[in-house]
Amino acid sequence: MNTTSLSTPPTDYELRLHGQASQVDAAAWDALLALQPRPTPFMRHAYLAALEASGSATARTGWAPRFFTLWRAGTLHAACALYVKSHSWGEYVFDWTWAEAHERHGLPYYPKAVVAVPFTPVPGTRLLARSDEARTALMRALLAWAGESRLSSLHLLFAAEGDLAAARAAGLMVRAQVQFHWHNQRPGGTQPFADFDDFLATLNQDKRKKIRQERRRVREAGVGFRVLRGREIAAADWDFFYRCYERTYLEHGNPPYLTRDFFACMQEHMPEAWVLFVAERAGRAIASSLIAVSALQTSANGQNESENIAYGRYWGALERVDCLHFEACYYQPIAWCIAHGVRRFEGGAQGEHKMARALMPVPTQSAHWLAHPAFADAVDRYLAREGQGMAQYLADLQRRNPFRQAG
Repeated sequence: MNTTSLSTPPTDYELRLHGQASQVDAAAWDALLALQPRPTPFMRHAYLAALEASGSATARTGWAPRFFTLWRAGTLHAACALYVKSHSWGEYVFDWTWAEAHERHGLPYYPKAVVAVPFTPVPGTRLLARSDEARTALMRALLAWAGESRLSSLHLLFAAEGDLAAARAAGLMVRAQVQFHWHNQRPGGTQPFADFDDFLATLNQDKRKKIRQERRRVREAGVGFRVLRGREIAAADWDFFYRCYERTYLEHGNPPYLTRDFFACMQEHMPEAWVLFVAERAGRAIASSLIAVSALQTSANGQNESENIAYGRYWGALERVDCLHFEACYYQPIAWCIAHGVRRFEGGAQGEHKMARALMPVPTQSAHWLAHPAFADAVDRYLAREGQGMAQYLADLQRRNPFRQAG
């Protein structure tokens, strides 16, 4: 698809639709991303382009890309990545029951549109914009396009607060979920942890004892770790990581979402965004985990959160070792974060078990528009009930925190 100019809501913006990431000016996109309050490396042009170029997120895999850009006087004022979906895999905001309800009533649910980063449940800015006005104009343009394209629905996943404000103003319904994040900050204070033992000292006795036992089992099994960052990760290391990553998916009966070519693109175009932990025993690599780190410069207004955040992403093992998953995916990354002054480690979607490792619950939100009025009304009522339950669930989790009680 070539770049296409579209009619827009009544503004003086020019709206363009692009069918490929390569049609979008990478420098303009990344400069706009750097201005956002919650940028992530997963919204960088190179990341989104790699998903497409590697065959990971394409029309063939059910992720047909559409990039919307909003221009004024030759300057990019707003942009987003949208995907036309033929299924609901790889989103981590589950709407299977909505699809089934449509099907039972003889109505198609697919294709639908999602504004998201494929396979990446990381909260952050989705509607890149220079101003609230531009973000609102972009949101309205997306809705108009979805309606004109006769799509069943539009979904804005793991969005930042500014995105949600624009979505609410446009009439979208908001849905709450919970993730688990670790913060490099002593409870009740502002100081970061000095080291891993300092972190352990803030946990209650049971949790502290359990973590020490789990780490000891890995050491007693003769497993050590090699940590590589950026260009230190050679092609052979990426090859080994991919064997581990692929094994994890295949063991669950599914092919991996991301191709080996995707990680080759990361090695070439975004090496600084990755840290690899390689587990070794008797000189042989047996497992690995991969985290991403923010690599954007703080914007001029100093308001974004691009610095000092790590994101747990992928893991896999070729040999079974008791507690190795916890060591590779939590304890090694947390120790690395403390040593490098990283202030938050986001552990990814789902998993109450993460609380035992001091990853605490935080709310995440998405926004949804359904074209069919009756279904929209039913989903709105459902989300109101679900939201009440989610708020209670979050409060219950907070009361079960693993930290020592004061006094």
